[in-house]
Amino acid sequence: MLLRFRHIFFWFFLVFALLMVFALSLPFSQSFAGSVLKIDPDKQFDFAEYYFSSGEYFRAIGEYKRFIHFFPWDDRVELAMFKSGMSYFKSRRFNEAIDSFEKLIDRYGDTALSMRSYVMISECYMGLKKAGPAISSLHNLITITDDVSVKDEAYYRIGWIYLEMASWEKADLCFKKVSIQNRKKYRLKRLTVELNKEKLIPRKNPVLAGFLSAIPGAGYVYCERYQDGLIAFLLNCGLMWAAYESFDNGNNALGGIIALVELGFYAGNIYGATTSAHKYNRTNTTQFIEKLKKNTKVSLSLGDKNEGIALCLRYLF
Repeated sequence: MLLRFRHIFFWFFLVFALLMVFALSLPFSQSFAGSVLKIDPDKQFDFAEYYFSSGEYFRAIGEYKRFIHFFPWDDRVELAMFKSGMSYFKSRRFNEAIDSFEKLIDRYGDTALSMRSYVMISECYMGLKKAGPAISSLHNLITITDDVSVKDEAYYRIGWIYLEMASWEKADLCFKKVSIQNRKKYRLKRLTVELNKEKLIPRKNPVLAGFLSAIPGAGYVYCERYQDGLIAFLLNCGLMWAAYESFDNGNNALGGIIALVELGFYAGNIYGATTSAHKYNRTNTTQFIEKLKKNTKVSLSLGDKNEGIALCLRYLF
C-alpha cells in the first residue's frame, strides 16, 4: 500500500513540475518572440549602401548579398549585384569582381547594368595588367549592343588601352570608329592632333647604342647618361692598361685574370648601353602618354552611382 502511494505521489509531483516549467517559460518565449528582428528590404538595402558610400566595401559586399538572399523578388536585386561587384572592384579584388559582374550578365542579359558590367570587367582586367581580355570584353559589348553611345564609349576605351600600350595605329583606328555625333563629346579632333605628335617623341636606337659601345662609354653618352659613360670609359681603359702591363712584364697569370675581368666589364658596357636606350625610349613614351591623358582624355564614370550608366564627362584644360 505504501509503495503504491509513493508511486502515485511520484507521478503527481512529476506532472506538477512539468506544468510549472511550462507556465514559467511561456512569458519568456512570448517575450523572445516579440523581440525577433524583422528584416525590411528598404532598410537592408540602405544599410548596404551606407557601407558602400563609407568605403567599407567588405561589409557592403556582405550586406548586398544578404539583401539578394532574403529579397530575391525585389527590383533592386540587379543593382545590388552590380554594387557588390563594384565593392570587389574598389577593394582591388579584381577576380571576385569579374565573377560578380559575369553572374549579373548571365542572369539579366542585355539590361543597362549588364552593359555597364562589360565595361567593369574590362576595368578589372586592366587592374590585373591583362590588356587582351580587357579589350575582348569591350568588343563583346560592341557586338551585343545596338546603342550607338555605348558602342562609341567602348571604342573610346579600347583606343586608350591601345594608346597606353603605345600601339599608336590601333589606337587611332579605334578612335576613328567613334560615330560623328559623339566625336566632339570625346574631343577626338584635339586627341588626333596630339596623337600625331607621337613621331616627335625623342628616341634612341638600341642597336646603335650597342655598336657605339665598342668604344667604352660611348653608348652611354649617346643615351645622354654622361656620368655612366665617363665611369665606363675610365674603368675599362684602366683594366685594359693593367692587363697590358701585366702581360708586358711577363706576369701572364695576373694578366689573364685582369683580362677576364675586363671582358666582363666590357660586355656589361655594351649591355648597359643597349638597355639604357630602351629605358630612354620607355621614359619618353610614358611621359608622352601621361601628357596626352592630362590634356585630352575624357574622364568616364565607372557607374558606381545609382543613376544607371550615364556617362560622366570631365574636360581637362
